[in-house]
Amino acid sequence: MGDSERSKRLQNVFSARDNSELASSYDEWAEDYEDDMLSLGYAVAAVAAGFVGRHVPLGGTVLDAGAGTGMFGSILRVLGYDDLVGINISERMLEKAGEKDAYHALHRMVMGEALGFDSGSFSAAVSVGVFTTNHAPPEALDELVRVVEPDGWVIFSVRKDVYWNEGFEQKQASLEKEGRWQRVTMSEAFQPFPAGNTSHMTRLFVYKTG
Repeated sequence: MGDSERSKRLQNVFSARDNSELASSYDEWAEDYEDDMLSLGYAVAAVAAGFVGRHVPLGGTVLDAGAGTGMFGSILRVLGYDDLVGINISERMLEKAGEKDAYHALHRMVMGEALGFDSGSFSAAVSVGVFTTNHAPPEALDELVRVVEPDGWVIFSVRKDVYWNEGFEQKQASLEKEGRWQRVTMSEAFQPFPAGNTSHMTRLFVYKTG
């Protein structure tokens, strides 16, 4: 399969009109998802893993919010994070994630809706590749902050144009003004698919919860 077909499948999820269509697109993509992402040079997971390793102590429960097929959870497991919980909008993607020995539990949940966890359930929440075009809204950050314990960590990527145009800048600043989190660092902008036909850029953000 050529890169054009892989890029087409990527664009299919970016063009989803609602959560039902998004879930269906990911269900259909699940079998080939990892091969496609790796062939496109997907870089976000590696960058995010570096930030998690730098900031999040081992031993706590980490939420992989938007776990997909478990690519990122598998990296975290190798780094020593062995109490992982994953959520995703796609049942088929979760089935693929369940084939890996990375997660303590996996649940179908939708970012942007109420998450079925008690407040303060996790020492950290990490969301990689979820805050992008036609995916989770900035309001999803409220729930990530809620389910993480005080002095915990929220680490996530945001596509650069989505950050400026879809309310993430304002939401992130609002949560900081309310004292619910404090920014610790952010990455330089980088290309998430260096081998693909995409020109957009992404940043990683690291926040400590209040």
